[in-house]
Amino acid sequence: MNYKETLFFIAKCLTISVEDRNKEAIEKQLQSNNIDWDAVVKVSTTHYVFPALYCNLQRANFLHYLPEELVTYMEHITKLNRERNEEIITQAKELNILLLANNITPIFLKGTGNLLAGIYDDVAERMVGDIDFIFSKEDYPIAITILRDFGYSEVTKYEYYFPYDKHYGRLQKENNIAAIEIHSEILGIEKYRKEFNYSVVEKDSQVINEVRVLSYANKLNLSIIANQINDHGFDYKTMALRNAYDVFLLSKKTNAKISVNTLDELTNPLNCFLAACYEIFNKVDSLEHNNTKMTASYLSVFNNQFTNSKTTKRRHKRIKTYLFLKSRLGIIYKSLKYKEYRVWLFKRVTDKNWYKEKLVQLSFKK
Repeated sequence: MNYKETLFFIAKCLTISVEDRNKEAIEKQLQSNNIDWDAVVKVSTTHYVFPALYCNLQRANFLHYLPEELVTYMEHITKLNRERNEEIITQAKELNILLLANNITPIFLKGTGNLLAGIYDDVAERMVGDIDFIFSKEDYPIAITILRDFGYSEVTKYEYYFPYDKHYGRLQKENNIAAIEIHSEILGIEKYRKEFNYSVVEKDSQVINEVRVLSYANKLNLSIIANQINDHGFDYKTMALRNAYDVFLLSKKTNAKISVNTLDELTNPLNCFLAACYEIFNKVDSLEHNNTKMTASYLSVFNNQFTNSKTTKRRHKRIKTYLFLKSRLGIIYKSLKYKEYRVWLFKRVTDKNWYKEKLVQLSFKK
């Protein structure tokens, strides 16, 4: 199995609990005994859907097609992730009670928000990093103070932070499983913030089990935005299966096509991701999208990049360089215009400790 075959196989496996056509197709593939399980483990782990893959295969009663050692390993990892997520849910509920007691209401985002909303049949399915929540502009600084007084402190301590960032520096508390991110904005790219921000998502947010989360439509939109915009997936035209799986599940609770078309400039990149999801999940009805020239062009590049890895790597390298230069030039421009950016840039450049820390990070990446 090449990379594309492996990716599409995993994607279809993630739908077999509810899509009978895909369930039949996957069972035929499993019966052929022609699955490269090493590749499946590698790709599903890279995309953070390894536990979700196991849960879907288990619900479909397909585990007997897998090697016994693999099943044992999958059970172990899934059990660990379930225990972690149960702790995250407990921690999130504790934070919610604390903040409500201080008359401010957090809206939980992303993976933790989805866990709290119960969109998964098994909480073990979703791999979660931090606990993310967003506040109004007025409540944002208050939330920081409350949580610091409650024992949360910076994961990485700086004397200065990037001005107008989308969230405060990550905070952690001793004996708590997850770090937290206190958001004032959802998007990292400023030009899109006017159409998807706290004011927009707060209007139709919902309370589930006394915890406020996004509406299902905005959950779906944010699942795409996290990859397409914040992680530049729209530029690279790559697929993040963890985000795609969330979109698939949420498309069963809200109309995906309508959801992405409620926005303005964001509609095109979101619709393109929806088109890619439609492809990899084998044309699932709930992932229908607007067929446009943009989606056709996007899918052409998306599919072609699987055929020539060397060309794709060169293309991604060019994009990475472009995005880096664009980011740095943007900072320089803002530093000329705004005092806060000038102060940040000067301290960043003159801070020797920051350079030492950056070198350590780079050495680990190698």
